[in-house]
Amino acid sequence: MASQIDNTRAVVWKGDSLELLDQRILPREKVYLTYRDAVTTARAITDMVVRGAPAIGVAAAYGVVLSARQRVAAGGDWKAAIKADIKVLAESRPTAVNLFWALDRMGRKLDSLSTDAVAALEAEAIAIHEEDLAANYKMGDLGAAFIEPGSGVLTHCNAGALATAGYGTALGVIRSAWTQKRISKVFADETRPWLQGSRLTAWELLEDGIPVTLQCEGAAAHLMKTGQIQWVIVGSDRIAANGDVANKIGTYGLAVLARHHGVKFMVVAPSSTVDMSIRHGDDIPIEQRGLEEVLGLNGQRVAAEGASAWNPAFDVTPAELVDVIVTELGVVERPNAEKMAKLMG
Repeated sequence: MASQIDNTRAVVWKGDSLELLDQRILPREKVYLTYRDAVTTARAITDMVVRGAPAIGVAAAYGVVLSARQRVAAGGDWKAAIKADIKVLAESRPTAVNLFWALDRMGRKLDSLSTDAVAALEAEAIAIHEEDLAANYKMGDLGAAFIEPGSGVLTHCNAGALATAGYGTALGVIRSAWTQKRISKVFADETRPWLQGSRLTAWELLEDGIPVTLQCEGAAAHLMKTGQIQWVIVGSDRIAANGDVANKIGTYGLAVLARHHGVKFMVVAPSSTVDMSIRHGDDIPIEQRGLEEVLGLNGQRVAAEGASAWNPAFDVTPAELVDVIVTELGVVERPNAEKMAKLMG
């Protein structure tokens, strides 16, 4: 049974508009921004007003509905106009496969329509939204079953309600395990350069009454050496057919450290994150973001003038470093290509 500590929603559909919780200014302010067209929704995804692969997919689906409301009312070749907006939405972030999965699904629905496009596309987007939430509840309980009572856990970035339709993937497991009294302590990496761990993960766990201890990423090895955690639990933006996992930059290093120290490594993601067209992690496109994110903080430069930066948003953890992948379809222990193919049917 899913936990009742589930109070945060990042994506809210209002019927004629989309509201997104602005994650750039959390935890200082809790502000929802309103969107009424696909182009500004795409910009919100690029600018990280909304982030996290499942939440991006849900937001993009509603972006298609906003496009339909606008384009059908304008008349003319509304299907072509909506498809052009879908292309804009698809270009908003390159790594999160849930974005393309949701847009492909909305595009297939669009192709099947001749009338009542707005209502049909809205129903499809709502179904995507509700299915993701249900998947998170199920994954929460599937993942929690692996955690022995009294365990300490470490998470990286934010794979919680803020990154999904609600409840979360990695944080969904933590929520369920906390409710079942399996977890004694939760640690969270700050997650530089956007500080999703300190700004977002800490905020939403505290909102639900779950104590959390923050640390710099550089402290992870010492944390593991001191025996304070038994599991690293993370989400994913794309999982290759062989079980390689793309997630927020720094995840790969945690997996290497975990294997060295005998700490288990769990990846939690819906099946829409699994991309069977990508054979292995080397083929996953890695988003390179602006250098200013590394060279400065809150718009103010902190690095020495003249220094350059390298800012990949994600890295790839090889399947052999993953102990378990949890999806709503089931669980894969020690993933490989054969096991992933069986999971995906």
